[in-house]
Amino acid sequence: MPPYYQSDDLARFPEIAAGAPELWRKFQAWYGDVFQDGALSVREKALIALAVATAIQCPYCIDAYTRSSLENGSSLEQMTEAIQVAAAIRGGATLAHGIQMKTIAEKLSL
Repeated sequence: MPPYYQSDDLARFPEIAAGAPELWRKFQAWYGDVFQDGALSVREKALIALAVATAIQCPYCIDAYTRSSLENGSSLEQMTEAIQVAAAIRGGATLAHGIQMKTIAEKLSL
C-alpha cells in the first residue's frame, strides 16, 4: 500500500480550485503577496514557513518549504535551527497549557 502522503500530490494542489475557483484565485493572490520581499526577505519567509510546516506537521508544506529554503540560499544548518525554534515554541506552549490543567485540578480538588 502506498504511503498516505505522496509527494506527487503536491503538484495537484491547484485542483482544489474546482469547487470554488474565485476563492482559489483570491487565495493565490494573497498567498503570492505574502511571500514577496517585504520587511522580511523571501529567504526569511521560507525559513519561517518551513518551521511552521514542521510544527503543524504538513508533509506537503515541509516538502515545498525545504525546497524554497534551499532555493533561496538557506543552509541545512539554518533550516535545522529554524525547526528547533519551532519545536521549542511548541514544547513551551504545551507546558504553558499545563497551567490550564493545574487550574482545573485545583478547582476540582476543593
